[in-house]
Amino acid sequence: MSWAIDARRQLHLIPERGYEEFKTQATLEQLIRSLESPRVHISHWRTGLFVRVDGLVGEKTIGYRADMDGLPIYEETGLEFASVHEGMMHACGHDVHMAIALGLIKRAVEEPLDHHIVIFFQPAEEGPGGAEPMAMSEMFYHFRPDAMFGLHVAPEYPVGTVASRPGVLFASARELHLTIHGKGGHGAFPHAGIDAVIVQAALIMQLQTIISRNIDPMGSAVISIGKVSAGTKENIIAETAKLDGTIRALSDKEMVVLERRIRQVIAGVEMTYNVHIDLEFGNRYHEVVNDERYLFQFEEAVEEIGYSYKTCVPAMTGEDFGYMLKQVPGFMVWLGVNDMGSGLHQATLNPDERAIDVAIELFDHFFRTAIIK
Repeated sequence: MSWAIDARRQLHLIPERGYEEFKTQATLEQLIRSLESPRVHISHWRTGLFVRVDGLVGEKTIGYRADMDGLPIYEETGLEFASVHEGMMHACGHDVHMAIALGLIKRAVEEPLDHHIVIFFQPAEEGPGGAEPMAMSEMFYHFRPDAMFGLHVAPEYPVGTVASRPGVLFASARELHLTIHGKGGHGAFPHAGIDAVIVQAALIMQLQTIISRNIDPMGSAVISIGKVSAGTKENIIAETAKLDGTIRALSDKEMVVLERRIRQVIAGVEMTYNVHIDLEFGNRYHEVVNDERYLFQFEEAVEEIGYSYKTCVPAMTGEDFGYMLKQVPGFMVWLGVNDMGSGLHQATLNPDERAIDVAIELFDHFFRTAIIK
């Protein structure tokens, strides 16, 4: 078992929510300090880390990002190193992401790069979003790289395959939270109240017409309501009802249309049903936009090593790494981890650990051969 795979197993044991990654941060720091290199510099940022490994020449700085947080999911993998934090799991592969970043640090210690490399261990990718404040921090500007890279595990691809595309890879994404305020009452006298459940149902259906009647069929956008709640008892007219969902688009133009039409639909429903609806848009994740020049160099590096590179289609996946790519050019790729039986955010996700050493080899080779502008 490689050092990086062992590190992944240690991290898989202790998934934590965004901005609560205290054990994760401590474990990462312990593993990095065990390398005992004077060229490694560790700085804390909230529950994340900035880790710089000095290069031999240091004319340029390469950035690499790994997200840290887990998800509130009860793990069902049956692994010997399954989560010891009940109700939490690394079900999106962030333990794999961190292990790869650790492996890149170890490689840079053992065989120094010409360039400096800064690893951004970023908290709260799953929410509320750690990339934007991290990228806007004074520490980011202090360590600011000339190029920025990252990856995400992809269960549908085999080990040894990476996939990406120039331009937009992941969509812009934003949370949607709605609270309907009606008038409660006895279930036997619905005329005396204003049933928030009826309004909730109407609003769900109205929201779904936004995509089909306001977005160009050649474009791409999504409105998904993932959580609904209302009422207290079967014979009581619900006074309040809540909807929680996500909106996603492949361009800023489409996102503006979605937000405007959601407000207009809500205003219409309020007037129709004589209710008040609170609207809250959560943090927005910008599109992940890949730099074509760097991605072409990476594709060449993949072929030189003997692995497989595939061009994929854009995904509606939300990834706050897009904030960092707005600051610094670079790219993100999908990393094949060969788990056809499970998808991301599922309780049975079990990435093939061989992908960790594949990714370390690929990115280490890329960092040594890429022309950083």
